[in-house]
Amino acid sequence: MAKPVKLVAANDTFGALLAVTEALAGKHALFITPPETNGLMPEVHGLPDEVDDDVAFLVQSSGSTGTPKLIQHTASAAIASAEASAEALGGSGQWLLALPLNYIAGLNVLVRSALAETQPVMMNPSVSFTADAFVASTSFLKASKKFTALVPTQLSRLAIAAEHDESVLRALKTYDAILVGGQATAPSLLQQLAELGVNIVETYGSAETFGGVVYNGVPLSCADISLTAESHIQIQSKTLAKGIGESFQTNDLGEIVEGKLKVLGRADRVINSGGIKVSLDRVEVIAREVAGVVEMVAAPIEDSDWGQRVGVLYLGSPEVADEIATQLADLLGPAAKPLRVLRVDRVPKLSNGKYDLLAAAEIFKKDHND
Repeated sequence: MAKPVKLVAANDTFGALLAVTEALAGKHALFITPPETNGLMPEVHGLPDEVDDDVAFLVQSSGSTGTPKLIQHTASAAIASAEASAEALGGSGQWLLALPLNYIAGLNVLVRSALAETQPVMMNPSVSFTADAFVASTSFLKASKKFTALVPTQLSRLAIAAEHDESVLRALKTYDAILVGGQATAPSLLQQLAELGVNIVETYGSAETFGGVVYNGVPLSCADISLTAESHIQIQSKTLAKGIGESFQTNDLGEIVEGKLKVLGRADRVINSGGIKVSLDRVEVIAREVAGVVEMVAAPIEDSDWGQRVGVLYLGSPEVADEIATQLADLLGPAAKPLRVLRVDRVPKLSNGKYDLLAAAEIFKKDHND
């Protein structure tokens, strides 16, 4: 048997919440599109009119390193994800939605809310995320347990604002847990917030796993984590997408340290610079620790002598460019010293808040050609 696919735009937050409840009940399969523009639903290529009867949700991968993939999930996978998350967080609660609904992290907030029968507070998806808007939205949360999910860029903005605005710190401390994922979070940011009494939970997962299946390095009850011989992270979970099978080998590299998973970065973000392998993810972790760097992303630069070199785009103080290069060379070796450190007014991002790695690489190509 087949069921129809219902489309709801990401900026129709209340319509999406109703459609999520109906999808969990088996009425249709739900696909949340990017936001409407001038009242028009965006065109989505490759979306089927019908899917198998057990499919409840269709989601796209983030597309940060290439063309987004369309992924199908059953209601049982979504429910297993929500139940395991609630177990790890000490119970269900009320959620603040601060992420786009057309990506798995935003959809997950609605699924958890629907299953907990709580009304999420939804930030306006049509305006930029600000600390003031976060504080105002947080004030509407009334349940005894309060949660939200953010990407590191949002968390960083809030931490900066909290340094001089007590209301932002109070809002952050309101939450029983703030989930953060999607990309690596600077250790100094995590330490800063922990010292302020803010409970941050680092998550690891993907669209294929219906979001996070590892919290603070520990697998949720729905998942088991192992490493391949090449150190790729492998996931077995009740939350895996339809058609994947019993296990999912990610493109991420990891290690198990004292029983906890440590994500080292993506295998496809390792460049060969003069015969030396350099992880661009590791470059980003170190560069984001340099005082004066607000945001940054690393990308490869093709080089006739070295094969590839490191390129860094950053938003921040103009005088820290040399310090970024020095820190990378000192901590990762000469091969990691950037060929170019470009200060920009805006680091390119996707609509879900992740850095747009392809756009960053194009900036260096254009800079090289010019």
